[in-house]
Amino acid sequence: MPDCFADRLATAVKETSTPLIVGLDPRWESLPSCFRDDGADRATAYRDFCLGVIDVVAPLVPAVKPQAAFFEQLGWPGMKALAQVIAAARERGLLVIADGKRNDIGSTAVGYAEGWLGAESAWGADALTISPYLGDDSLEPFVQTARDRQAGLFVLVKTSNPGGRFLQDQQSDGQTLYRRVADWVEGSAAEQLGDCGYGATGAVVGATYPEQLAELRVAMPHAWLLVPGFGSQGGTAADVAPAFDDRGLGAIINSSRAILFAHARPEYASRYGEAEWQRAVEEATRDAIAELRAATSAGKL
Repeated sequence: MPDCFADRLATAVKETSTPLIVGLDPRWESLPSCFRDDGADRATAYRDFCLGVIDVVAPLVPAVKPQAAFFEQLGWPGMKALAQVIAAARERGLLVIADGKRNDIGSTAVGYAEGWLGAESAWGADALTISPYLGDDSLEPFVQTARDRQAGLFVLVKTSNPGGRFLQDQQSDGQTLYRRVADWVEGSAAEQLGDCGYGATGAVVGATYPEQLAELRVAMPHAWLLVPGFGSQGGTAADVAPAFDDRGLGAIINSSRAILFAHARPEYASRYGEAEWQRAVEEATRDAIAELRAATSAGKL
């Protein structure tokens, strides 16, 4: 499948020699004071901060994952800022995974899919996170659009938050709900394999549940795994090691706050502080890359 998302992701991971991706989750109270004190509105501050992060991480990582919620809460100025951030990331050669957790039924699902997925869409995202809990018919419009536009999907399977078990761990006919969703993801991925051995339909599986992560790697051998929870949520490099195949492929590991706001972390604050926040971002990114290389098969990249 020429130029499919799975192969573009594999190429980007190999070219940067890391599975680390950076989540763009701007939070007003955590921004360096230079963005909050110069009179700029929040949307402009979020845009400029994220552009500054992109400038630093573009040579280092394969992708960024902007979180739509932080921009949506600002109304249309925030959405304009998000569009500018996505465009800038693409211009720098980064893959863009829009974290919107979208879904609905029928024509509404089609609208979400066509609005977000692919270079020709309004938002221009290379991939999108989606929720499976409206059923398999709600997922098909996303799969079809992703296939038509060489884009990717990451379906919520086992999320990193403690409350995820409320639904995801429930048993039905001797099987957990998350395993039932995983079976669907694997089937979808296997139908559209790239040369790398993975399909365009992937799964979100949290680093905070390492045993289930290992289980789900086996259950979904053809699905890219998007792994949140590494860093500030407590997941370690050792925790995410089961997500990878023996080539160091098959998983991308997201880090957001630990990188974005590294200037406030004690190990970086003493050297850089707010005035050199970008240097803190760069060092935190390089340190996370090194941790993953040392503790996982990503060291083979």
